[in-house]
This record gives sequence, structure tokens and C-alpha cells, in this order.
Amino acid sequence: MTNQTHYQTLEVAETATQAEIKQAYRRLVKQFHPDRQTQPTGHDQIARINQAYEVIGDPQRRQVYDRQRQGWGSGDAAMAASQRAQRTADLQDLYRQQRQAHRGADHQRQDWLKQVYLPVDRWIGKVLAPLRGEIRQLSADPFDDELMATFQTYLEHCRDWLGQARTRLESVVSPPGLAGVTTDLHHCLGQLEDGVEEMERFTLSYEESYLHTGEELFRIARQLRQEARDRIKPLA
Repeated sequence: MTNQTHYQTLEVAETATQAEIKQAYRRLVKQFHPDRQTQPTGHDQIARINQAYEVIGDPQRRQVYDRQRQGWGSGDAAMAASQRAQRTADLQDLYRQQRQAHRGADHQRQDWLKQVYLPVDRWIGKVLAPLRGEIRQLSADPFDDELMATFQTYLEHCRDWLGQARTRLESVVSPPGLAGVTTDLHHCLGQLEDGVEEMERFTLSYEESYLHTGEELFRIARQLRQEARDRIKPLA
């Protein structure tokens, strides 16, 4: 339904917590993943799910969205018309940019791969590659302040790299045929973000279970990254 709110798309209440929204997104991604769909409408559905999560999955963007929706329900017809016109203009501008970049279906895919996929994959690699070395170094003495500070610096860099990756991934709508790659990357970033959060808990509590959970989430992220790469190979 084109009139669905982002909350309805993700099948959550408007009062849902960010954790509940993330859980709902992951459930729907599994349900409507392109690999499980036989109908062409599957691409549109996963695109709507991704779009909804990009908005209400981010606390700041969710606040803006909620304020805009409150304006729609205020009964002010002029305000509603203005907002509708702005949304239409924004969509037209987005599609205009896409048309300008469009030089045939293959060129469009290649542009997306260069401008979005490759940078995102590099940032993911910068997060994943050092992990084993960082943990090996820290394991010499987790209670050593200098070693712990080095590990915390690595985690801070990870947050920065993941933030850049997510911003780039959400900056351009993926071309037809690449929705599966986008979904894998979204899921991969989510696993890494959760993994960093678990390892940051370890730096505060020295509870090894947090570190092991973080490593497991990074392992899942590696698999998702590889799945995205496997999808890309036929297009390279």
C-alpha cells in the first residue's frame, strides 16, 4: 500500500523502541529477501522495507518523520498540501538525479557499484581486518590500561567507519537487480554495529562473554559481506 506509514511497513507500533524496530526489520528482511521471492513484487517490498528502516531506524530521522506526520494529522489543509508538494518535489529530484546518472541498465549498475558498493565494502574491510590482531594484542593483559586504550581506539575507529559506510549506502537507491546486495550490506552493517557495542561493554566490565558475542557477530558479518560479493561477481 502506497499510503502505509513506515511503522506499518515494518509492522511495529508508533511507540516501538529502536530495538523493536531493528528486530522487526531483520524479521521482514528474512521474510521478503529477494532470494526467497518468486514474484517480481518482492523487489518493491524489500525496497519499501529498507526505506522505512533507513528513516525510523535512525532516532534523529525518526523524530523528524514523526513531527512531519503530526503536521499531516493537524487538519491544516494548507500545511498538508505544502508537505505533499515538498515530498513530491523531493521524489522528483531524486528520480531526476537517477535519470541523469542512467546511461543504460548496465551503466547504472556499474555507477552504483563504484560510488556505493566499493566504498562501503572497503569500510567494512577496515572494521573486520584488524579484529583478530587487536584481540590477540589485548589478550596479553586485558587489565593493562595502555592495551585497553588501544583496543578502545580501534572500536572508536570502527564506529566512524561504520557511520561512513551507512551514510554512503543510504545515499543512493540501489538499481533494479541489486536489492539483494543492498539488503546483505544493511544486515552486515547491523551485525558489525551490534558487535562493536558488545565489545564496548567488555571494555567496561571485562566480562568475556561480551567479547565472544562481539566476535560471533563479526563472524556473521563476514559471511554477509561474502554473500554480497558473490552477488556482485556476475556483474563485475
